[in-house]
Amino acid sequence: MRRHLVLCGLVPLIIGCTPSSPGEPVPAPGVAAPGAPGAGDPAYPNDGNGGYDALGYDVSITYDPPAKRLEGDTTITATATQNLSRFNLDLRGLDVASVEVDGRSAEFTREGDFELVITPAQTLAAGQTFITRVRYSGEPSSGEEGLGAGGWHPSPSGGAYVVGQPHSAAYWYPVNETPRDKATFRVTARVPEGWSVVSGGVEESTTTANGQTTSTWRDDTPAASYLTTVAIDRFTFDRSTLPDGKPLVNAFAPGAENKRSVAARTAEAVEFLASRFGPYPQTATGGIYTNDRIGYSLETQGRPTYANWADLETVVHELAHQWYGNSVSVRDWSDVCLNECVASYSQWLWAEAKEGENLDDRYRSTIDRTRESTRLWSSKLHEATAGAEFDGVYDKGILAMHALRRTIGDEPFAAALREWPTLHKDGNATWREFEQFISTKAGRSDLGPFFDAWFRGTELPSDDHLYPGSLRP
Repeated sequence: MRRHLVLCGLVPLIIGCTPSSPGEPVPAPGVAAPGAPGAGDPAYPNDGNGGYDALGYDVSITYDPPAKRLEGDTTITATATQNLSRFNLDLRGLDVASVEVDGRSAEFTREGDFELVITPAQTLAAGQTFITRVRYSGEPSSGEEGLGAGGWHPSPSGGAYVVGQPHSAAYWYPVNETPRDKATFRVTARVPEGWSVVSGGVEESTTTANGQTTSTWRDDTPAASYLTTVAIDRFTFDRSTLPDGKPLVNAFAPGAENKRSVAARTAEAVEFLASRFGPYPQTATGGIYTNDRIGYSLETQGRPTYANWADLETVVHELAHQWYGNSVSVRDWSDVCLNECVASYSQWLWAEAKEGENLDDRYRSTIDRTRESTRLWSSKLHEATAGAEFDGVYDKGILAMHALRRTIGDEPFAAALREWPTLHKDGNATWREFEQFISTKAGRSDLGPFFDAWFRGTELPSDDHLYPGSLRP
């Protein structure tokens, strides 16, 4: 995600398998019990669910833009991780008409703000793969959370698109809404003729008949649910391929056609980032360019969704997330620096390589301008409280990454950034694991005070951490 704001006089630096929850009783072997109502994130204890591992979502929707009404039919394939008497999915709003588990009608209730509690006709055995089908309808919505409204967004031209962090998926389909439970994703969307659909991954088909256009998009690379999306509008498309043949699709909503020159550099940005982070890890690339002035752009998997203010730095940032955040996802939202600090620093790496910028000079001048910024230095980059996870990652995070580079040296820093995505490809990781990995690559056992000062500290670091290596005045 790249947030759109400038703070404290800065130049725009901001260029964005589920176990049971801790404390939940562990059922005795052979005894069926309900799956946990949360996946275990301490800051968001009700997000996601326990008792099963989602393998894939097949989402089918019909959307009428003038009426803003959605009809959905979603199938979830999952494996039980315990003997399950019942389990939960997350669904925000929308009316559920029926639920089936393995083709048999299942009982269901709604609890709290977003829990869909399902009781199958028969107990599900640990290790059993099962299929849940949910039919639902209504007018999808969004909620004020994270950096802004997350969920279903009507577009200025009458269509709609989906973005949000930490929540978005549950606003339009039933899901295990936690980044800990990544799964493949396929969406089929039917819209009135004249409208078009774009999502992540590969376009399987698009056909028009009887006044309706039906499009199917598929992503076989496991995704965290907040990275799935669908966008419906009167798009124009630019299509090409990367050198390895992966499809590159840029979609422009009405009024966003002026972003074509920025979008045209997508392949160049992917090539540059691959030189820093390793082979491109997604099945496709491109972008969804809205004409909406939402406060952030988001790294929706393989095909980021851009606000109308997005520039080339934003494209670099969101594409960097395809490695950091998408391929390697956070375990808990308090680890979001693992996504945003690295993606934000990729903007500086781009400026250094493509524009010849001296990053040491840029760093020092930024420190000089922000030395008295209480807002900047009080933000915790790791282990922030719920709702404050994103406060410093876009500006303080860049400075912290450059200070880290100068502390351990260019060679181990570059090696770490390249090797980490391969080590955790399609999985989850924590910031503490990243710190340990950095220490190992650097051959250093003394980096604890540096990490504490920059990533968990709430004041300006002392000069030994603020001006390491070539940054010393």
